[in-house]
Amino acid sequence: MLAVMLLATGCDFFRILAGRPTSKDIDAKRVEIMKSEEAALQARLDSIKRAEEQVIADSIAALDSIEHYGIIMDGASRFGGLQEERLSRRYYIIAGAFRDRRNAQKLVNESVDAGYPAEMIECRRGMIAVGLCPSDRIAEVYASFQMLRKEPFCPKDSWILLSE
Repeated sequence: MLAVMLLATGCDFFRILAGRPTSKDIDAKRVEIMKSEEAALQARLDSIKRAEEQVIADSIAALDSIEHYGIIMDGASRFGGLQEERLSRRYYIIAGAFRDRRNAQKLVNESVDAGYPAEMIECRRGMIAVGLCPSDRIAEVYASFQMLRKEPFCPKDSWILLSE
């Protein structure tokens, strides 16, 4: 009789007797966990989408500000082009361009001492530009540009290099 009951009802009968969850309970819990995981994933995706939308909005606002204040944004053609095919970042704040490498290095050292990342950018006509605060995001560059304009080592005619 025990064997017949086991075949007819499966393990659920014994689970009920032992006060343990049945296969229906286990399946319901599995579905609940899957729905919870899906909701958490959707929340993360929504958060990423909002962050991307905010980045786009910040970039548009920065570009509007750049146009409004008349900040020059130009390519490297100003120096006859770059020695390198492509720079590591899309935007740089150009604080100066020199023929003498020592002068460029002096400006790089002043910038780094003030807490701004800087690098020398080799140009084709022998010029060495000093690029500050490299970034791939225009909003970051614009914010850095506003801070740099207040620094004593940064000339007022600095501009933003667009590396394409």
